[in-house]
Amino acid sequence: MPVPVRVARGAVGARRRAGRRRVEPVFYWFLLPTLALFTALVLLPAVVGIFYSFTDYVGFGDWSFVGITNYRAVLTDPAVFSAYKFTIGFALVTVVLTQTLALALALGLTSRIRFATALRSIFVIPMVISGIVIAYVFNYLFSNSLPSIAGALGIGPLEDSILGNPDLAWIAIVIVSSWQTIPGALLIYIAGLLSIPDELYEAAALDGASPWRRLRSITLPLISGFIVINTILGVKGYLNSYDIIVALTNGGPGTATSSVAMGIFTGYTGGDYAYQMANAAVFFVLTVVISLLQLLATRGRGLRL
Repeated sequence: MPVPVRVARGAVGARRRAGRRRVEPVFYWFLLPTLALFTALVLLPAVVGIFYSFTDYVGFGDWSFVGITNYRAVLTDPAVFSAYKFTIGFALVTVVLTQTLALALALGLTSRIRFATALRSIFVIPMVISGIVIAYVFNYLFSNSLPSIAGALGIGPLEDSILGNPDLAWIAIVIVSSWQTIPGALLIYIAGLLSIPDELYEAAALDGASPWRRLRSITLPLISGFIVINTILGVKGYLNSYDIIVALTNGGPGTATSSVAMGIFTGYTGGDYAYQMANAAVFFVLTVVISLLQLLATRGRGLRL
């Protein structure tokens, strides 16, 4: 005897509802402290800051509404434009360099080499050292050690500190930022490489695939999701760079290496609170746009976002 359609559909629906994992109400209580802290420490200050961006508030005392005057000033300020240009260019160059070196190191550390575990431990050391400490150490190296070595070898362009050269100071910031952030990307890439079954490489080797062919056809496609994660995290981190730049060049020479984060923080303490809050709002929108573009460009490439 055939089962009525309505009964069959009801049975299927019941099985689906039964198969769904019911969320216990107690789990929502565990979310409350996190939501409360996020609201109090992130969301509420952001809303207050955006509110003050439409005023002439200097950080204390009275204030009055000025509309979008601060936003007009930000969008036409040459100093702000220069900071955005440096920050975006620095982020793009550093993320490419960091991801390339981190992936190369991960490939080497996951291959059959001796002391691979010990080398992994050594390579992640920069990640646990404070950025300000790293920057001050490299500041000494760029200002003293490197010029002395260049002078002994007769390398004229490097006999003076590159930190004092407006055309070369950004290179020092890229080097130090990459040195500190490569370990984090390295760990993610190692996790991705270790998740690839060895059988795939063995089958490709039996078919006569060269190492480059295996890298291009097996490794890179299977770790594309990890590349996406590293790229998004890297761009976000470099756009907000502050401590390393302050310790290395303090935005100099002149304003050659002044980042957006430096300008915003300096404005907070220098009486330009409302103006820099408008700058921070514009920077937030730009960061969101860049993140969305990254997500759109990487959609369907091994990572569900």
